[in-house]
Amino acid sequence: MKHPKTLRRLAAVAAVSALALSACGTTKDSSSTGGDSSAKAACDLEIGYMGPLTGDYANLGLNMVGGVKLALDEYNKAHSDCKVTLKEFDSQGDPEKATPLATSIVQDAKLIGLVGPSFSGETEATGPTFAEAGLVTVSPSATNPNLSSNGWDTFHRVLGNDATQAPAAAKFITGLGATKVFVVDDASEYGKGLADGVRDALGDAVVANDTVQQKQTDFSATVTKVKSSGATALFYGGYYPEAGLLAKQLKNAGWDGTFVSGDGALDPGFVEAAGDAGNGAYLTCPCAPNPEQFSADFKALNNADPGTYSAEAYDSANVLLSGIADGADTRQALLDWVNGYDADALTKHIKFDETGEIAEVTVYAYKVDGGAIQPGEPIQ
Repeated sequence: MKHPKTLRRLAAVAAVSALALSACGTTKDSSSTGGDSSAKAACDLEIGYMGPLTGDYANLGLNMVGGVKLALDEYNKAHSDCKVTLKEFDSQGDPEKATPLATSIVQDAKLIGLVGPSFSGETEATGPTFAEAGLVTVSPSATNPNLSSNGWDTFHRVLGNDATQAPAAAKFITGLGATKVFVVDDASEYGKGLADGVRDALGDAVVANDTVQQKQTDFSATVTKVKSSGATALFYGGYYPEAGLLAKQLKNAGWDGTFVSGDGALDPGFVEAAGDAGNGAYLTCPCAPNPEQFSADFKALNNADPGTYSAEAYDSANVLLSGIADGADTRQALLDWVNGYDADALTKHIKFDETGEIAEVTVYAYKVDGGAIQPGEPIQ
């Protein structure tokens, strides 16, 4: 029996194939997602991806761009005489690097939609530029709740934000029997936001807090605080390189509590950095496990396994590409398409509200066991 998400994916591919019949010169009936009944597939256009492709957090960005490439490969095979081009923009997940990239992106007249930005900090920094230019963005991964409250009508994301992940993570931690929890964040837009949400949800169960920095490697001061706090569980808001090192240093110092982190740590890089200390850790994420057929197709194209956000990036790209197939050939037309999007996708049903958020949210917990991240199980 096929997995339900696999069936969704097959349905999505069939829909794209159907759109191919209308490509470049023939008309079609309007779809359930809206669109002109006389629309033709738009040609000679570009979509972009912005996120970390090099640097400390590149694993997450490579996961995503691989998903975008798979969606584009399928689209271009179905529209061989009317292909769309992908342009990649490597921000390294750094808001300072992302800001000039955003200026470059909006100056490219052929580029009418963007998958990304990937991280919350770079999304916050570039959102005004994209909004002013009317360039629609669909993020597979930026989860800070405040991003949807800036009034940018161009902003969208295909996964739940940290206002949904944090309470689920907190409930999961207490469900493990922890009554004393230490919470650490990395001071980033994403990490602090998620950690603050967990702090609020845990309430009096939080016995102490600490803040570290991205790219930090020595966590001895934090380790000392954790051990003296009496905490039996720790939640870390941040990314996989630092999360793995912190877990390792805690274990080496004799702390035997449960280590929990969020989606920014959900990467084999966490296991690599943590070593044996990673076993028994839990990593939460509002992102779905990658379906089997999708994983096979992803690997065949990218010569690598998919990872965190790969499927969400695939969905994000298909939201944009379906609009282009329907005839959206300007930024305004594609923005209107995305705002009205309402269809099943690989990871979930996608429909955006007026702030760019989606209604269907599932949070998963992924356990590290045997030196590998195991398939996630729903916790909300």
